Amino acid sequence: MGSRGIEIVGMDVNELLTLLNKALADEWLAHYQYWVGSKVVAGPMKDAVIAELVQHATEEMGHAELLSTRITQLGGTPVLSPADWFKLTNCEYEPPTDPFVQNVLEQNIRGEQCAISVYDKLMKITRDTDQITYNLALQIIEQELEHEQDLQDLLEDLQMMVSHYGMKK
Repeated sequence: MGSRGIEIVGMDVNELLTLLNKALADEWLAHYQYWVGSKVVAGPMKDAVIAELVQHATEEMGHAELLSTRITQLGGTPVLSPADWFKLTNCEYEPPTDPFVQNVLEQNIRGEQCAISVYDKLMKITRDTDQITYNLALQIIEQELEHEQDLQDLLEDLQMMVSHYGMKK
C-alpha cells in the first residue's frame, strides 16, 4: 500500500500491525488445530466431524491469507516464525490429546468463541479509524460465527444421539 493508504489509517499503524499479527497467529494455530483434529478424531459421527474440521481448516487458512495481505499493505511483516504464534496468540491452542468427538468439538467451539471476541474487538477499534481492516474483520467474524454454529450443531446432534441411544464415551 502506498504512503497515502497508510496515512489515512486513523490510528497508530504499529498498534494495528500488532493486533493483526496476533490475529494471524490465532489463525495459523486454528488451522492446525482443525487439521490435526480431523486426523485423530474418533467416535460416533466421526465422518461428519472430519468433514467439518477439514472445511474449517481451509477457511482458517483463508483468514490467514487475508490478514497477511493487510499486514503487508500497511508496511508490516507477517509473523515469520511458527514459534512466535504461541507468543502472540490471543486464543490458546488446545491439542486434541483426547480425540473423542465431543472433546474435539468442545475445544474447537472454545477456539471459535475466542476468535469471535478477537474480531469483535478489532472491529470496534477500527470502525471509525480504518474501514479496510474493519471490513476484513467483519468478513472473518461472519465465518467464525458460522463455524461456531456448525460445531455447536454437531455437538448437539452428538449429545442427542448419546442420550437417545445410551451411548457412552
